[in-house]
Amino acid sequence: MPGRHGEPFFLVDALPAAGRFVLDGPEGRHAATVRRLRAGEPVVLTDGSGALAPATVAAAGRAELTLDVGVVRRLAPPAVRVTLVQALPKGERGELAVELATEAGVDAIVPWTAQRCVARWRSPDQVDKGVRRWRGTAREAAKQARRPFVPAVRDLATTAQVAALAAAATTLVLHESSVTPLAAAGLPVAGDVVLIVGPEGGLTEEELTVFGSAGATVVRLGPQVLRTSTAGAVALGALGVLTGRWT
Repeated sequence: MPGRHGEPFFLVDALPAAGRFVLDGPEGRHAATVRRLRAGEPVVLTDGSGALAPATVAAAGRAELTLDVGVVRRLAPPAVRVTLVQALPKGERGELAVELATEAGVDAIVPWTAQRCVARWRSPDQVDKGVRRWRGTAREAAKQARRPFVPAVRDLATTAQVAALAAAATTLVLHESSVTPLAAAGLPVAGDVVLIVGPEGGLTEEELTVFGSAGATVVRLGPQVLRTSTAGAVALGALGVLTGRWT
């Protein structure tokens, strides 16, 4: 498993060839001034798209590291890819949902304005700020979890756009009133799974009808009712086992 010994991950736009490399910019400043890495310490470079390279600090500057980079290795994405459609939670719980889902291995996240969402990104500036905030959270959470894949955070979606996603994949809608457990849902051995998590106020009958018409299956995780910010991560853990993503 990449990073199993705890080497810090640093994201770069493109991985360099084996040899000397200077890690500068925000990642270099963080490594040198916050992490205070010193010569001889191991790190991992990744492009966030599955490629990674081991490296060793050769020298530490005031705002950069000089690294001896090893051979680049590219990992294949999981056979079953999971996209989380996350209804907008209140306040900082949106970032919590993204952080937990990233740690649990989500491949993509779609913010969604459900009918009962209290939080709303109304203006173009709010939408842009919200999406950028979620993308930054996903990036930092992926590094913290030492993931070579940074999940993509898509643009804010409408219910109609979510239904279009549902129609093109195996789609599961989490709902506490369902009598179908997640383990009983028909899951693919390869391909895309869309996981829809509603807001704190729950999904409306209209939304359930729209997603059902698109071919989605309504499932429950268990007897407990989870917060919208944690439900996605819990479901991802179950899917990790049920689909073999974690094996």
